[in-house]
Amino acid sequence: MAVPNEILKEFQGYRRSIHIDSNGRNVAFAELEDDIHAFAVTLHHDGSSIVNIEVDIRRAPWSTCPSAKSVLQRDIVGLKLSDVRKYPDKVQQCTHLMDLAIWAAGYASEAITVDYDVMVSDAKNGVRRAEIWRDSQFQLGWDESNFILIQPTEVSGLNLFQINDWLKTLSSELQEAVRILRWGNMIANGRAMSLEAQSDATKMPPNCFSFQPERAVEAKRVGIIRDFSFGKEIPLN
Repeated sequence: MAVPNEILKEFQGYRRSIHIDSNGRNVAFAELEDDIHAFAVTLHHDGSSIVNIEVDIRRAPWSTCPSAKSVLQRDIVGLKLSDVRKYPDKVQQCTHLMDLAIWAAGYASEAITVDYDVMVSDAKNGVRRAEIWRDSQFQLGWDESNFILIQPTEVSGLNLFQINDWLKTLSSELQEAVRILRWGNMIANGRAMSLEAQSDATKMPPNCFSFQPERAVEAKRVGIIRDFSFGKEIPLN
């Protein structure tokens, strides 16, 4: 758990926890959990390339999600660790499994553990507060309304996908944190939508494995939704 208990007790909204663990030799592990996802990957590598990948889908929102496992294994095994982030056709993969593979590969050469915690409050007067913590240390945060940033001042008035110029001015560690927070902020929007409104995959943009047209017609909404507000439950615990 990366966030102090006293903060969690007051927090209502979306939470995502990420744990990365690499032995710096031949295995790198990454897992995440939020309200609708609980996934993990284990990369086995030779110091340069991936030789095997194990996938654990513990909880997923769509009936088609488990099939993404074999696609990731097919396309990632054999890649150089440095090329995983450059994978060209991410929309054919499960977004979350691909993210996990990227994080595991990114830390594969280090003996390290990293814990991230994303918190996006439910909207108050139309405004949400989004924060990310790493290893119990606050990294950064912003206020946004309908995905338009209000603060910090450097990005005020921009939407979440117009901040790449600002992103480039940050350290590599903060760049990673911003990318993780941005994606979590987008997913958090689901808390403001009815389940019915987000249960027809054919109405979703084709930006991941389950939302490709050939699968969207078959995808059914499944899985248990967990609310991690007020620290009653802790992701990845």
